[in-house]
Amino acid sequence: MIFRRTILKQELVKKLYPDSTSIRSALQLLRKEIDLCPELKAKVSHAGPMNKHTYNFVQVRLILEHFSITPEEYNQL
Repeated sequence: MIFRRTILKQELVKKLYPDSTSIRSALQLLRKEIDLCPELKAKVSHAGPMNKHTYNFVQVRLILEHFSITPEEYNQL
């Protein structure tokens, strides 16, 4: 899987929550999901700085593992 160095959070939630009514609500759903799992929250925060608009590729890989999505499936979304 080839990821860019950083991935926009908006692009990630478009693929993870395609039925969401808006990008804002999809971002809120992702934040809730991360906050509900303290282990995931700790891993993501230790994987790199928590930027406002982007995740690095390690953080995205951790989030995808939490959702049980393989990198190949993510690329097909």
